[in-house]
Amino acid sequence: MQHLHRLLEVENSELAQLLRFSLYGLEASLKKAQAELYDDPGAKICDEVLQEISHLLQPSTVAPLNNTKIIPPTNELKLTRLRDEFDADKELCLYLGNSPLQSQTDSDLWNEIQRKLLRIPEDVATYWRQHALNLAQDAGAIEDNSNLYQLPFNRDEIIYPGLSGSVNAKGLQLSPKELLNYEITHGQSSDMHLLASMVILLIKLIDIEPNLHHALKSVFSFDVVSLHSKPEQRNQYIEALSDRFQRIQKAEENAYPLLTLRAWIDIDEAIHSLIFVPPAERYSWWGKLQQESRRILKKVADKASNAGYDVRIRQLSGLYADICAFSKDDLQLDCGGTPGEVLSCLRVYARINQEDCLGRVIFRTLR
Repeated sequence: MQHLHRLLEVENSELAQLLRFSLYGLEASLKKAQAELYDDPGAKICDEVLQEISHLLQPSTVAPLNNTKIIPPTNELKLTRLRDEFDADKELCLYLGNSPLQSQTDSDLWNEIQRKLLRIPEDVATYWRQHALNLAQDAGAIEDNSNLYQLPFNRDEIIYPGLSGSVNAKGLQLSPKELLNYEITHGQSSDMHLLASMVILLIKLIDIEPNLHHALKSVFSFDVVSLHSKPEQRNQYIEALSDRFQRIQKAEENAYPLLTLRAWIDIDEAIHSLIFVPPAERYSWWGKLQQESRRILKKVADKASNAGYDVRIRQLSGLYADICAFSKDDLQLDCGGTPGEVLSCLRVYARINQEDCLGRVIFRTLR
């Protein structure tokens, strides 16, 4: 137990994050099994195991060991000015909602701010990245493009830099080298290779981004669900995403245009159903990443049309009242965007050989 506790407290550790999610999953599984097997001879011991897991998942309240890094109080942060200016920016609230920064260390604060900037329009994000770096440098930190946490993808891109000097914080980078650690079928099309790397990347991003939610209807149809606070939903979403990817691989092998098109519509829905609250702006880093799937979907639809099929797809946007006839089982939020407008198109509308295949959206309530 002592070693589990120590691992959970390691900052910026992928292993610590994996352990935490595993413990959440184990806790949920044991509780479910315990409810069904209430007369099991191990039920009493199971209670004690659940208490130990719950204790592990609670923030530490005991005095730290001599070799444990002491987390300074918030008022001792070197990036206090950056935090205060970020929280006070009213324009950012339009895109991020009323969600003050939560980090208690400079390293976490740098990463929390940079990850939030991935959800807002690129021009606003560009300004804030430079401003954040200027304020960090005023506090004695140095931009460090060698201090990076690498994520697997099919292109090399520094998403945001790390820091060294008075603040030690990892940045974030997309790396094709990291992708070599995963089995991706050779000889497949460039679009399939991109899709495979995107699925791998999204699963990795789920591990490091606590603000991600999902709105995938086949997993949970009634609301937007946090993947961080509901680990069982996290696991089900990842399973659904992986399953849809496997189905599209089989459809590509069969080379039947309409089967392939329907499979692409399904995987595109899964990718766009990974969201924030409020949803990331379309021209943000996140929005552009997800649009890569939709760009390929349009190519697949054009291919089916060129093969002689009557195919039309439409990304639903604008006033909800204008597009609601082309969607069903839609979700609504009371934050982000403009009241009465679509916030995110989760599933495109498609008309395939005279058959209407309704889409699905999230829209902003008028209230």
